[in-house]
Amino acid sequence: MAGLLSLGARAMFANQAALQTIGQNIANANTPGYSRQSVVLTTSAGQFTGAGFFGKGVDVKTVERSHNDFLTKEAAATKATASADSTRADQLSRMEKLFPPGTDGLGYAASQFLNAMVDVASRPSDPSARQVALGRANELAVRFSNAGQQVNDLQAGVVSDLKANVSIVNQLAQQIANVNDQISKTRGTGHTPNDLLDQREQLISQLSEHIAVTTLPADDDTVGVFIGGGQRLVLGAQASTLQVSPDSYDSLRAVVSLNESGQIRPLDESVLTGGSISALLQFQNKDLQDAKNMLGQLASAIGTRVNEQNALGLDLSNPPGKGAQIFNVAIPRVLPAASNARNPDGSFTTGVAASIVDATQLQASSYKLTSSVAGNYQLTRLSDGLVRTVNDGDTVDGFKLSFTPAAPNAGESFLIEPVGAAAVEMRRVLDNPNGIAAASPLTAAASVDNKGTLTVDSIYAVNQNFDATKAPITLAFGDPDPNNANNLQYTLTLADGSVLNGVWSAGQPIGNQPAAGIDLGFEFRSNGVPRTGDVVTLAPTAYTSTNNGNAKAFLNIQSEGLVGRQTLPDGSVTAGSTINDAYAASMSDVGARVQSANYLSGVSTAVASDAETTRSGQAGVNLDEEASRLMQYQQAYQAAAKVLQTAQSLFDELMKIAQR
Repeated sequence: MAGLLSLGARAMFANQAALQTIGQNIANANTPGYSRQSVVLTTSAGQFTGAGFFGKGVDVKTVERSHNDFLTKEAAATKATASADSTRADQLSRMEKLFPPGTDGLGYAASQFLNAMVDVASRPSDPSARQVALGRANELAVRFSNAGQQVNDLQAGVVSDLKANVSIVNQLAQQIANVNDQISKTRGTGHTPNDLLDQREQLISQLSEHIAVTTLPADDDTVGVFIGGGQRLVLGAQASTLQVSPDSYDSLRAVVSLNESGQIRPLDESVLTGGSISALLQFQNKDLQDAKNMLGQLASAIGTRVNEQNALGLDLSNPPGKGAQIFNVAIPRVLPAASNARNPDGSFTTGVAASIVDATQLQASSYKLTSSVAGNYQLTRLSDGLVRTVNDGDTVDGFKLSFTPAAPNAGESFLIEPVGAAAVEMRRVLDNPNGIAAASPLTAAASVDNKGTLTVDSIYAVNQNFDATKAPITLAFGDPDPNNANNLQYTLTLADGSVLNGVWSAGQPIGNQPAAGIDLGFEFRSNGVPRTGDVVTLAPTAYTSTNNGNAKAFLNIQSEGLVGRQTLPDGSVTAGSTINDAYAASMSDVGARVQSANYLSGVSTAVASDAETTRSGQAGVNLDEEASRLMQYQQAYQAAAKVLQTAQSLFDELMKIAQR
């Protein structure tokens, strides 16, 4: 009877354990990270008798969880990628608002300002027309300034998000270390702490949303967690911490570093292959900087060109003077590395200054100046990685370098942003409407004795080569050009008696032909056709209130390729983009990034969802399956109870027989 009773009791215990485990699965069917558990049953070794081996029932070996290490790691890795893509897509969508199309765009505001100069050209002495032009200038400046401020706001938001993510990562890392410690203490029991293992995997999965990790199991059943190509975040029961600190060049930007036992190691976003922290760093260091430089390139080109043209004309002051600046154009920023050598008072012993030489050749990029050995300086254009060797006084991409107060030492570096602050610092600085220089410094008058149909269209200064002391200038047309009978030879007789010769063709301006040896800094344009002997007198402007020559020059700025010109190795200069084309190109660039990021986010999210579905399909709880197993073990439990009942009945009957 004892054998039968033991069999029944062991069977009831085994089935009760199975039912308890099934109940645990059902209770945690919707718990994130829970892995289905099952009881492992083994047959007890049989007992030998003279009649053979008789079974001793069933043993509960252990409780194991359904788990696939590969699928678990794959789900965490794809989650890190999806989180990075989603974070970057969200940030780019915010940045896209800096480049609105249509009437809200910067290109439209620039066109409105230049179009307002049409009224000034029509009524150069009308205060209302001038005031409207200043109002349009202010609107343009405000739009640039607001866009630049929004870039700064986005940067501040990135730093705030980085700090929040780093705080979460540090908390999760410490929790993983704590769970590692609890798991290691169970070593030697012969059984796995399933709930602790689930908890650790869930924590690692959550950690992957913020930063991509790799894991490595240890002999004591703990798991090491590594980031950034092998940097230790968690090892055993010890957790390192991440920290956010100011960039070594720009304090407004942030870097993420690993603090490992007091040793600080900056983490480059290129080695952080996933997670929201990686995406935020990439957005800050690439996308946001590109947007700031694109805005700054436009602001610098427009502001400088308008200021230059206004300075070439005459205003309505008494006596007339050169036009004042209309816009404030920020000087290039040069940011020394925090590690550069310093004086005892904290100032840097060496330095670099930059100044704008030609705003039309400024590129939408930042630059890094490094010195590997004393006297050897390399300038890297960060937008495309172009490296050039430079020296003190060199001009590169429209800006000039100056080493002051001393040339950089070996190992020192500087971040140069020629246009980085141009947008946020752009503002209208001209408040007096009379300061708009609508008048040209020269006035052209055709002789009444001319035989041809030539009439004056416009005349205005185009560069700083213009010298008013060379006027009055007499333009006389001579014989037809021997090489082309449709063209006429002409002579320019300056006030000092010097004579310049050239050849006129239809539509060609006179006065600014460097290739022909005529570089007087002004352009005279005419309508009609002159004849031999016709004369035009170019004299200093006497009545600025009725002259609109320089105002007409403003109208040409809109169609001028003044943005992003480049000097080629052969010395030639590429044609730049117009204001509207440059702004459209910036919108297109940002739009392409947004579209690409949204597509990648959709794909990676789908991949992560599939990976999690595959993992949970093996490790998750299926309620239908658990219900079936519940009935199975319920019946087995009832059968085991029947065995005990039978053994009890036999034992009672035996006792009755013994009492007789």
